[in-house]
Amino acid sequence: MAWPKHEQRKPAGGLTLIAMVGLAIAFLLYMAFLNVVKSGNLLSETNLLYATLIFYAGAGALYMGFGVTGTASYVKFASFATWLGLIANTAAIAHRWHDAGHPPFTSIYEMLLSSVWALAVLTLIAEKKFGVKVIGTVTMPLAIIGVFFMQLLRTEVHPLVPLLQSTWLSVHVALAVLAYAACALSFALAMMFLIQDHMKTETILAISSASTLAIYAGTVLTCFEKWGGVSLVVSNPDRKAEIFLSQALRFSIPIPVLGWSIMLASLVVATPLLCYFLARWRRSDSFLTLAHRAVFFSILLQTMTLIVLLVHVSGSRSHLPTAGGLFPGALTTSPFILAGLVAGILISLLFLLLVWRRPDLERLLPTADTLDRITYKTICLAFPLLTLTIATGAYWANQTWGSYWSWDPKETWAAITWLVYALYLHMRITVGWRGRRAAYFAIAGFAVVIFTFFGVTYLLPGLHAFS
Repeated sequence: MAWPKHEQRKPAGGLTLIAMVGLAIAFLLYMAFLNVVKSGNLLSETNLLYATLIFYAGAGALYMGFGVTGTASYVKFASFATWLGLIANTAAIAHRWHDAGHPPFTSIYEMLLSSVWALAVLTLIAEKKFGVKVIGTVTMPLAIIGVFFMQLLRTEVHPLVPLLQSTWLSVHVALAVLAYAACALSFALAMMFLIQDHMKTETILAISSASTLAIYAGTVLTCFEKWGGVSLVVSNPDRKAEIFLSQALRFSIPIPVLGWSIMLASLVVATPLLCYFLARWRRSDSFLTLAHRAVFFSILLQTMTLIVLLVHVSGSRSHLPTAGGLFPGALTTSPFILAGLVAGILISLLFLLLVWRRPDLERLLPTADTLDRITYKTICLAFPLLTLTIATGAYWANQTWGSYWSWDPKETWAAITWLVYALYLHMRITVGWRGRRAAYFAIAGFAVVIFTFFGVTYLLPGLHAFS
């Protein structure tokens, strides 16, 4: 007998995951409280962010549990945990605002703090208004990663430089934060559309494997040393800032073994993609079965590589007399390796979830047409925000620098982001693009957003170096 669409199963022991997540949250909050008792500062920004991370992580686990089992109560408690995380997130923003004396929009840390808040708000709206109850399986991991990486960024409060002492700062950055959060939501919706549109699992295998392989290949090409290790920038743990030997030369520390670990993981990550091409060439499903098993083993090896990274970095030290003694190896100034390893694991895990539970996920999701329409509405929200972001930035730049446009890297990539979403809307309105082509544009647009938000800041510094 077929299971009716959108009907939700109620397996025995449905409260087990809720109880486990609740106990984990209570335990972690209790441990945090013990530390607070020693320090005597309960409502510090660090504690509020810690609470935000705990609640968002609990929400993510419950959303994932709903995706696997279809138990309706999981969504209710996931929404509740998201609300609690949102409250803690709001309190952290208010605390930062109070300490700084201005809205938290002046650094990559503060923008990320606000962007995660906006993403949580849009997640709750999408779940309540549009009934996309599985949306949190994608958006909450993004929020968790955002809060986690905030711990790697500089958090000290500085007086505003004259350049930033303008009302246009709050207007310009607030628009950007809302626009980027809407782009993230459209990405999640587009991913779910591809599932509901019956895209072949092997095609999703090829895309996910190629994405993971690109992450590892990029890491190898940019960080691998001839002696088999990786050189990481050394950071001052108090300031969370890099140490320079000269004006353009950063002090780095060699991490042995890690290069070979990443190289081996790259080969294993490439195996599912190779099996996919063999299955297409030989027209044999046995290679696809092998590819699914290879994904599982790649997750194990990726996790081991992540552990090697964390252990070696935490235990590394380097002596620099001119800078004041021993300094630890850290990822605070360049978190791309850690970000890549975590992203690779998440991509692989989401694919395995799809393989194991695809029929269940399709029953829990709205129809493909509904998801396509909601994605369009979300981009219709994001695009005007992106337009206003660029317009207010240009006006502010003319007031500050005497020019509306300077071809700064951040400006250039903001324009590229705008063009991607403009092309999406143009092709949909004039040509009638629907379905997968539109979903591909939404996914590509978010990839450009990620590079504009993080990549430009670290790799292409310019007039926007502070952001």
